[in-house]
Amino acid sequence: MFTWYKQSTPVERNTFWGCFAGWGLDALDVQMFTLAIPAIIAAYGIDHTQAGAISSVTLISSALGGWIAGALSDRFGRVRTLQMTILWFAGFTFLCAFAQNFPQLLLLKALQGFGFGGEWAAGAVLMAETIRTEHRGKAMGAVQSAWAVGWGAAVLVYAAAFSWLPADTAWRAMFAVGLLPAGLVLFVRRNLKEPVRVAPVGVSAGPKVSALAQILQVFQPRVLRTTLIGALLGTGAHGGYYAIMTWLPTFLAKERHLSVLNTGGYLAVVIVAFWCGCMLSAYLLDRIGRRRNIALFAFCCIVTVLAYVMLPLTNMQMLVLGFPLGLFAAGIPASLGPLFNELYPADMRGTGVGFCYNFGRIASAGFPVLVGYMSHSMSLGAAIGIDAAVAYGLAMIAVLLLPETRGKRLRGAAQEPSAGASSDSADAARLTLNPPRS
Repeated sequence: MFTWYKQSTPVERNTFWGCFAGWGLDALDVQMFTLAIPAIIAAYGIDHTQAGAISSVTLISSALGGWIAGALSDRFGRVRTLQMTILWFAGFTFLCAFAQNFPQLLLLKALQGFGFGGEWAAGAVLMAETIRTEHRGKAMGAVQSAWAVGWGAAVLVYAAAFSWLPADTAWRAMFAVGLLPAGLVLFVRRNLKEPVRVAPVGVSAGPKVSALAQILQVFQPRVLRTTLIGALLGTGAHGGYYAIMTWLPTFLAKERHLSVLNTGGYLAVVIVAFWCGCMLSAYLLDRIGRRRNIALFAFCCIVTVLAYVMLPLTNMQMLVLGFPLGLFAAGIPASLGPLFNELYPADMRGTGVGFCYNFGRIASAGFPVLVGYMSHSMSLGAAIGIDAAVAYGLAMIAVLLLPETRGKRLRGAAQEPSAGASSDSADAARLTLNPPRS
């Protein structure tokens, strides 16, 4: 599985570790907040609705930030945008430590979200254009596993802070640690190289499009079908995840009267399962292709979540079944980066990746709400199962409507057809590929 790393060039390895560190530190910042919620509620005297609003605002701003940062990476370059987003989310995470009231924290978390979402978009495109074709799926799937590493680090920081400091100081100290990613910019600046992106041979570069036109170019006729189906795929992938993870703790506590989700053992199982899911998906992406891999993981997610909500499970059985649930849920996000990058031409690749992935994050907010609404006329478990099955079913249908992109070479702009050429439409619709290489 790791043979690809030994075969990588120094540039490929530096890019891998730069993006791995950035994504892992993103996870550290995000997961620290979820762990600190009880202390924040006590510090500001807010209720659970207000605490949930912080998460919702951060999710929405991160989605918008991902779309905008993707467009900026097309306009100013992948590495420069990656640097800016890392500095942005690190700085605002640090400032959260000094928030004096709820409105201040809400605003700072919203601003932090822009950088968090943007870092993934810029890093994903940089990885896709740097790693060689035959190893792209393995490398990008492995980078996604950095989320589990950052999640585990957040748990350790949380344990240390709340063991040594008073609760009201501990959560602030956790956010202060968020400044660490700023040091990553030094690494990014010194070791990462911008992929070559020049005007096509024989074609005038022409005037630079406006910033708004850059953001909206994914709705051009030549890629509109790809954008709509990609957004549908992102919606299904994220919707299933949030439908499960938002309501599963309530379901197990209220309907099954189980306490397993409150144990450190379950948290460890979920984190390890997430890492394993990303690595398994990374291996299969270049082995069986993008479409089959996503469809396989989506189907397994449906089967696993239905078992969760329909079978009479004990605490130990729930702990054991938590591993495949976390593993399959992680495999789909780990697949989206390679696929979305391979669907778009170089001149709008960052914008397309940022839009498809992050549209799904915004649209997915409706799935947890739908579960709550459906639970008024049926059991909560049935509502979760139906909602998640519909979401993952949507992902399966969407990915089957897209072409298989395994083996596609992401050529620089100098080797791609011009923006107005008819072959662009053909490339976006059919993605004429080079033969896959294993």
